[in-house]
Amino acid sequence: MAIGEFDLIRRYFRPLAGEGAFDLTDDAAILQLGPGEELVVTADMVAAGVHFLPDDPADTIARKALRVNLSDVASKGAKPAGYIMTVAFPRDVEEGWIAEFCRGLAEDQREFDTRLLGGDTIGIASGLTVSITAFGKVPAGEMVHRFGGRPGDRLYVSGEIGCGAAGLRLLLGETILGPLPPAARQRLIGRYRVPQPRTALAEAVRACASAAMDVSDGLIGDCDKLVAASGCGAVIHADSVPLDPDLVTVAKDDSVLAALLTGGDDYEILAAVPPEDEERFRFMAARAGIAVTRIGELVEEAGAVEVLRGGRPMDLARRSYDHGRT
Repeated sequence: MAIGEFDLIRRYFRPLAGEGAFDLTDDAAILQLGPGEELVVTADMVAAGVHFLPDDPADTIARKALRVNLSDVASKGAKPAGYIMTVAFPRDVEEGWIAEFCRGLAEDQREFDTRLLGGDTIGIASGLTVSITAFGKVPAGEMVHRFGGRPGDRLYVSGEIGCGAAGLRLLLGETILGPLPPAARQRLIGRYRVPQPRTALAEAVRACASAAMDVSDGLIGDCDKLVAASGCGAVIHADSVPLDPDLVTVAKDDSVLAALLTGGDDYEILAAVPPEDEERFRFMAARAGIAVTRIGELVEEAGAVEVLRGGRPMDLARRSYDHGRT
């Protein structure tokens, strides 16, 4: 990295700074909260070879790093309020690559109405790691937790499941999905590289959900986490899970569907909604322009998530991506 740290900040990161960041000239920032508001804080990192491929475009890496955090903020019913970023750049990174990285951040800052508040940069021998701490604003006492779901609540998911996992498999040259039209391949790869955080769904989640979380490591495994926190169980009807239209045919194979349900990189919202709030939830989601689909329900048996297809249990080799396993 030929450019020095201070020039890097002045040239590329200072233009991203928001109100309260003091043009990145201080060691800390101030984030103003309005009366009756609370701060939601979340942190996620992305690393080369784990969350993105080393040769992915710079702007998509930046956007994914930010968006996976905004997805968490949205699942708590909160509105984006700013973020802090630390980046470990490989020492051989070119300045043009950094410019593209920051262009991606600038585009998403405009789209999601958020701003950089500060952070740190270092140079390392190889690889790239981006860690972001994102802040969201929520009315006091209204943050939606993983816990809070109760037996009888309906399980809903936003958007489509499996697109990110499919996109990664296509990039890796795997053949499990068979031949797909070029437009479908590019769409799925795009969903892997640049997920779509459902920030517009935050109000509906806050108003109607008893529990919610974003789906990052795989729908089934993340549902395991939600029911464990809520002290109940769940039944997921696999045939009801929304898929990309170009994946429906190949997903008739149980092994393909299992890979899509457990592969991760969806960044959709999984929400438990009490029956009396279902109609309102669907209405608010439609008003926000976000598709939501009922995929199951919470049940009494604590800690168990049963996945049924055609009324029979599915055989799942794994339930989610696990960073602790190789």
